[in-house]
Amino acid sequence: MPATASDPCQKIIIVTGMNGAGKSTALKIFEDLGYEAVDNLPLSLLTRLLKTGHEKDHENEKMDAQRPIAVGVDSRTRAFMAPEFLHQVASLVNRPDFSVSLLFFDCDDDVLVQRYSETRRRHPLAHDRPVKDGIVREREIMAPVKARADFIYDTGNQTVHDLKRRLATRYSLEKTPGLLVNVMSFGFSRGLPRDSDLVFDVRFLRNPNYEPALKNLTGREQAVADYIARDKSFDPFFTSLSDMVSFLLPLYRDEGKSYVTIACGCTGGRHRSVFVAQKLGRVLEDDGYQVNIIHRDATYGPVEE
Repeated sequence: MPATASDPCQKIIIVTGMNGAGKSTALKIFEDLGYEAVDNLPLSLLTRLLKTGHEKDHENEKMDAQRPIAVGVDSRTRAFMAPEFLHQVASLVNRPDFSVSLLFFDCDDDVLVQRYSETRRRHPLAHDRPVKDGIVREREIMAPVKARADFIYDTGNQTVHDLKRRLATRYSLEKTPGLLVNVMSFGFSRGLPRDSDLVFDVRFLRNPNYEPALKNLTGREQAVADYIARDKSFDPFFTSLSDMVSFLLPLYRDEGKSYVTIACGCTGGRHRSVFVAQKLGRVLEDDGYQVNIIHRDATYGPVEE
């Protein structure tokens, strides 16, 4: 259905370029930015999907007709031919209900050869020949596409964080999900969480595990919360903790992270860490962050010390 004056154009980012130059990484970045990312989808199929707004693939997943889309297409895509590809791009550009950008990712041949060497993968066009031969052939195929690209990204001297910052600056969405913060409680007796970015040890707080009336409760219970909060060190600690986290989170976001995991640990992961994680999560929610509160070990029984 054509867009009306009140309907925004659907944003379509076509991600292409040399194999090994960062196209797959770029698609993951666009996904983090809130786009629907689809790799190696023939543009003829994409056009059909956009016209109907229905089937996304053979599993009948639905494609949001207004959600921005990033689609990866390159020389590996089935039946890829540069002239036909560019013709299909032009047909999308001419649609009044679409806003289309063609991005080409590239880097020097020596960098591509090194990347293939590091991953020990074969170039898709090299077959049984050296990687360099495949790169030369691909450059011939992709030259018309590169000449037509709206933007060319040279990834040779860039880290993933550098690329994420560049793409976020140009293509971030007004409704892009903000930084997701996972706040986790855990017990040191069951090991550190492997996926944590920040770990805080709260075992210095008074321990409800020694109180018979509190032992079988968790830090989510008011009686346990009140008991821990009466520790004279709790208020200055929590003020410092929340101030530090509030300072760090915008820096993580500016660095390009889409989520941060903060882990608070006590001995068993049932009392002190649960209380601190709950309280910190609520503070961060009040500050406007998307927060998941996870109590990894709270369902285990009390630790016998």
